[in-house]
Amino acid sequence: QVQLVESGGGLVQPGGSLRLSCAASGTIFSMLHMDWYRQAPGKEREFVATITSGGTPNYEDSVKGRFTISRDNAKNTGYLQMNSLKPGDTGVYYCRVRRTGYSAWGQGTQVTVSS
Repeated sequence: QVQLVESGGGLVQPGGSLRLSCAASGTIFSMLHMDWYRQAPGKEREFVATITSGGTPNYEDSVKGRFTISRDNAKNTGYLQMNSLKPGDTGVYYCRVRRTGYSAWGQGTQVTVSS
């Protein structure tokens, strides 16, 4: 059974950086696409970034140029490097892996951007 564990969240000042990790087990990570989503208090979960199994990234407009999604298939781990963080980036960040007819979510990691 697939298990995803996010880490790397925390409290950071505006303009700061964080690197989130998503460690996968129980699955062939290299065959799956990976996404990052976030959910702010009182709001719906929203898409942040995605990377295909082949390594092609795509981003939600508000994070383009600030966030970088990547993956290390040898380590079964995906990453989200977040720079120039803003208070609006605050939320619980979730990773998801998927392929046709299948998806799995992690438990989330809290990111708080505040002075």
